[in-house]
Amino acid sequence: MNGNGTVDLAGMAEQGGPGPNGPSLDRDVEVHDAVSTTAGGKQPLYAPRIKVYPKRVQGLFRRLKWIALSVLLGIYYIVPWLRWDRGPLSPDQAVLIDMPARRAYFLWIEIWPQEVYYITGLLILAALGLFFVTSLFGRVWCGFACPQTVWSDLYLLVERWIEGDRNKRMRLDKSGFTLDRIWRKSLKHLVWLAIAAATGGAWVLYFNDAPTVVPAIFTGEAGLKVYLFIGLFTAMTYVLAGWAREQVCTYMCPWPRFQSAMLDEDTMIVTYETWRGESRGRHKKGGSWEGRGDCVDCNSCVAACPTGIDIRDGNQLECIGCGLCIDACNEIMDKVDRPRELITYDTVTRQNARAAGDPMRLRLIRPRTIFYVVLLIVVGAAMLFSLSTRSTLDVNVLHDRNPVFVTLSDGRIRNGYTFKILNMLREERDLVLSIEGLDGATMSVVGVDGGGLEVLPFTVGPDQVITHKIYLAAPRASISDGAEDIVFVLEDLNAEEGGRFDNVFRGPER
Repeated sequence: MNGNGTVDLAGMAEQGGPGPNGPSLDRDVEVHDAVSTTAGGKQPLYAPRIKVYPKRVQGLFRRLKWIALSVLLGIYYIVPWLRWDRGPLSPDQAVLIDMPARRAYFLWIEIWPQEVYYITGLLILAALGLFFVTSLFGRVWCGFACPQTVWSDLYLLVERWIEGDRNKRMRLDKSGFTLDRIWRKSLKHLVWLAIAAATGGAWVLYFNDAPTVVPAIFTGEAGLKVYLFIGLFTAMTYVLAGWAREQVCTYMCPWPRFQSAMLDEDTMIVTYETWRGESRGRHKKGGSWEGRGDCVDCNSCVAACPTGIDIRDGNQLECIGCGLCIDACNEIMDKVDRPRELITYDTVTRQNARAAGDPMRLRLIRPRTIFYVVLLIVVGAAMLFSLSTRSTLDVNVLHDRNPVFVTLSDGRIRNGYTFKILNMLREERDLVLSIEGLDGATMSVVGVDGGGLEVLPFTVGPDQVITHKIYLAAPRASISDGAEDIVFVLEDLNAEEGGRFDNVFRGPER
């Protein structure tokens, strides 16, 4: 407040409000000027970007965003260094996607290439979880947990430290190529590049043993792929978080365009209480609030928005639901001694009820949310059941296609099969293979002396795949109508685990 009792908007200029010492925040005017008609009287096809200068605010949502940023960045940078003992001859990194060995390790869980459906299941759970949270609280993912938001917040923090808050940054950008601007901009971009390089370096640690690859990176001994991916993610982080920022959310990300399918009138979103705020305008201290709304039209909510929108115009595609406009508005409401939450987190239904003087409770439990919870439970239970009951022995049996069968000199019929046996345990296993459904059948293994056995023994090393060519021979009289259904039975001598694998034995038709 100034001496005559009016809201000191000029004094708020450093916080983002308009005034004689601060730039105007009328974004509509800025956009109109930027998209002015060309010399030929035609508007350009694309509007130039209006750079957004978010101001610093304090409050509940700003603290929640700092907490989210700290936790998520901590997880991203620390997880590759966590260890997990899996025994000898196996990596001890807790989370590792080992591309050369074709394995994915998540604590005690080891995922093999043929089990990629578990990754699919995790993605489905993540999508359903996002749909569920969005149906309850709107775009909280975008506002607090999206990597674009997290790294943009980090980059903006660095920018404020070096260049100052909103008005100082705007003045610096208009100051020309002064020494002060050159050194501040240079330092900022150097720090941005360092953060981007750390981001790219941390990413490759999820695909390589962290204590091994980090020294190799700094000594130049890491492979070309390592440096390639570090460079790729460094460039992506620097461009998207440093330069593109809100452009990614507005133009590149598909989520804002179909999020409306997850929302309804009982979804909590960032909203302006029009019924309370209008009509807006400047206010003198001690003056009556009769016949007008609580909004003093300071535009602090616009200045705080990381995408540069005016929430008073209603819910918009660009709104990421971060709530910083709520914190900014609450600061102003405190200064003019009016109730907080003129901009608030609420549902359309509750806002309509409050406008009519009939407050109502939140409806968190409704058909949409019940549907998502049921799907989450079903998919999650299916994955847990599959993980808890999955076999540690996988077998693939392929019948030879050419020739389909061979007639031996003694009149017997022989078929060839390729066996692949996968031992998912970290210990050696002794297995035996037998045949059911074919009278008088004997087996032999290519490359192994002997043959004519009814039971074949195998030894599979720990965490190993073995491939054998097996011949199965049987009297011609055992085959009817050119084919006979058979079952290969594989048993573990030291455990109850094994398997039965259906196949066919072919021969000449009678």
